Amino acid sequence: MKTQAQVATIDVYLLRRGADGWETLVLERAAGTRCTGAWEAVHGHIEAGERPEDAAVREVHEETGLEVRRLYNVTVQPFYLQALSMVTLAVVFAAFVSEGPVRLGAEHARSEWLPITAALARLAWPRSRTAVQEAVSLLQTGDAGPLEDVLRVR
Repeated sequence: MKTQAQVATIDVYLLRRGADGWETLVLERAAGTRCTGAWEAVHGHIEAGERPEDAAVREVHEETGLEVRRLYNVTVQPFYLQALSMVTLAVVFAAFVSEGPVRLGAEHARSEWLPITAALARLAWPRSRTAVQEAVSLLQTGDAGPLEDVLRVR
């Protein structure tokens, strides 16, 4: 079987300014799901005919009940899925969302807004730690500054 590469997933790091600096929302995987107990960001598959940014907005709403107010492109990360003999490319976004309570879907058991340092210690995947650091670096002023015209998707 030939190994293929495909843009197939998205990751979204939700950011907000807390009392002591930047915070990000982390989600704990529920029992009976892949990676049970692992903490991660919003993650999901891009549906057929869907643009990555549309998948990001949809997944944020499905997994947290929050509405995306602003969405930024951060990076693209590869991951090898051995069972499918496929390298999947995850388009990584950062989002500022509506205020309100987080309403979790069935995939997650808990959520928590954490200061960036605490989130870095909690996130299971090393690539997640890198992505959240990149997102905060790019958006440290609350927007992308001179990069806004390139990085802001919505």
